[in-house]
Amino acid sequence: MPLQGEYVPSPQKWVRDQVELYERTGGREGNTLLDRGLPVVIFSTRGAKSGNVRKQPLMKVEKDGAYLMVGSQGGAPTNPAWVANLRAAPDQVTVQDGPEPWDGVARELDGPEREEWWERAVAAFPDYADYQRKTERRLPIFLVERR
Repeated sequence: MPLQGEYVPSPQKWVRDQVELYERTGGREGNTLLDRGLPVVIFSTRGAKSGNVRKQPLMKVEKDGAYLMVGSQGGAPTNPAWVANLRAAPDQVTVQDGPEPWDGVARELDGPEREEWWERAVAAFPDYADYQRKTERRLPIFLVERR
């Protein structure tokens, strides 16, 4: 079941538009990275400060029903806002890969498990390796599994 509460769309027009198209069509449209054709998934999180629902399309990195969220922000020096949201409320996340969203629980990965999933992430979207080289911060990654 989708997160309950007020949904506050992204201030970025392309994110707002993609989320709206994806949800309106049950994932039949808006399901790829706009300029690359690679698959994306819509993740919803609870705002750490506001409590509002936030939605973001992220690259699809999936194995055995678990999904990865990579906090790349294109290699920017700071984490995307949703990283703080997950750290504050890891049990307040939904995944939508197709028409029906499902409730998940996220956990930040470290150690060998992180390395294994990082390799999957780079295989799915090679730009992640470039983003990591662009920044001094270690890109946080979270595994989301069904609640």
